[in-house]
Amino acid sequence: MKYTTEIVVDIPRDEFVKKMGNTENFKHWQRGLISYEMLSKNPGKEGAQLKLVYKMGNREITMVETIFKSNLPHEMHSSYDTKGVQNIQKNFFKDEDGKTRWVSESEFQFSGLGMKLMGFLMPGAFKKQSLKYMEDFKAFAEDGISVTNS
Repeated sequence: MKYTTEIVVDIPRDEFVKKMGNTENFKHWQRGLISYEMLSKNPGKEGAQLKLVYKMGNREITMVETIFKSNLPHEMHSSYDTKGVQNIQKNFFKDEDGKTRWVSESEFQFSGLGMKLMGFLMPGAFKKQSLKYMEDFKAFAEDGISVTNS
């Protein structure tokens, strides 16, 4: 399953990239984030890995982020692996008159019948979730609004 989402954030691209790349900020725009742990010594660089734990409904989901392309401030591409799902994210950051256009290309690869069925039956839920993260980042980056207060 593939789709693209995008949003314009009213801050300069350099500030955008700094806020997005700061792991201390993740809790302010990644709903359900419980914890994160660096698994490598090269954060933000190609090959870097980060373990993320989220609470989604009644479940805890652990995933590993691996950066496979880092060309900041222009683009950052990562994969997110968890049981039954690999999510490949290609994120592009474009300067637009002092604002930043964030274009995210998402590809989900499912293994196992249950996850394949969920991807087939609920593709809109995945896109909606991706867009929600983008909107939450925009609110945090522009106005300092944190999802921890929701």
